[in-house]
Amino acid sequence: MRRFGGGMLLCSFFLFSMSHAQIGGKAGAYSRLGFGARGIGMGNAMTAVTSGDVVSYYNPALLPWMEYRQATASYGILSLDRKLNYLSYSQTLPPNAGISFGIINSGVSNIDGRDSDGEPTGALQTSENQFFLGFAARFKGGFSIGLNIKFLYYHLYTDLTSTTVGVDFGALLPLGESLTLGATVRDINSKYKWNTTQLYGQQGGATEDLFPQLYTFGASYRLPDSLGIASADVEFSNVSTIVARVGVEVPLIPEITIRGGVDRIDLKEKGNGIGPSFGFTAKKNLGGWTPAVHYAFVIEPFSPSGIHVVSISVVF
Repeated sequence: MRRFGGGMLLCSFFLFSMSHAQIGGKAGAYSRLGFGARGIGMGNAMTAVTSGDVVSYYNPALLPWMEYRQATASYGILSLDRKLNYLSYSQTLPPNAGISFGIINSGVSNIDGRDSDGEPTGALQTSENQFFLGFAARFKGGFSIGLNIKFLYYHLYTDLTSTTVGVDFGALLPLGESLTLGATVRDINSKYKWNTTQLYGQQGGATEDLFPQLYTFGASYRLPDSLGIASADVEFSNVSTIVARVGVEVPLIPEITIRGGVDRIDLKEKGNGIGPSFGFTAKKNLGGWTPAVHYAFVIEPFSPSGIHVVSISVVF
C-alpha cells in the first residue's frame, strides 16, 4: 500500500521532470514563478530595478541600493491545490552593503492516495522549500556585486526527502541617473537528490534532478518627471530556452502605485505561454513606519484559473 502511493507520487513527479521542451517541467519550477506581489505584478522583470521593495531573489547585487529596512510576507492563491508563500527581510549595511534573507514555500495538497486495489488511503501532499541568504557590496562608481546562498529542502513522500545547496551570483551597473543594467547567474549546483532504497528496497536507487541554470540580463529606466519605472529582462538557460520579460510601474499618488507586466515571452520555442500580470500597492506613512498591501494577478497559461498574490510589508 505504501509503495503504491509512493509510486503514484513519484510517477507524476518524474513525468514532469522529463519534459525537455518546457523549462517549467524541470526541477524547481516553483522557484521560477517569481517573488512577492510587486515582482510578479511587473512580470518578474526585476533584475535591474533598484528602487522600492528589494529582495535578493531577483538579483543579490540590488541590496546595497535599498533605502530602508523591509519585512514582507506573501500568500499565493493558485489552482489545482497548489500553494506558494514567501517571507523575507532586507536591509542595507552601511556604508555600502546590504543583506537579505527569506523563504519560499510551495507544494501540492489533497493528492488522492490509493492502494493497489484502488481503495482510498488518505490525502497526500508535497512540500518544496527554499531558504536563502543574500549579501552584496557596492564599489566606486556604483557598480555592485552580490551572492545568494540557497538551502533547498523537498519533502516528496513519507521518508523521501532531498536537501541540497545552490548559489546565485549577480552584478549591477548604473549608467547615469535613469538607466541601470543588471545580470545574474542563478541556480548553480541547485538540484534534488533522491534515494528510494528505503521506499522500494532493492528495486530503489539514487537519482539527481538538476535545476536549469539561468543567465539573466536586465535593464530598468526611470521615466521622466518621476512618472514611474520601465524594465525588461532576457533570460537564457542551459536547457536551450530564451525568455523575455517586461514590466512597468507608475505611482498615481504617493499612497497608490499600479503596475503591469508580461512574463514568459518565449523567444525560441513559442510554447511556454505568456503570463500577463497586473497589480497595485496601497501604503501609508505612519511616522517612521510605512505598512503596505500589495496585490498581483497573473493570467497563468495552461491552468484553469489565474494566480493571485497578496503581500503585506512594512518599511522602517
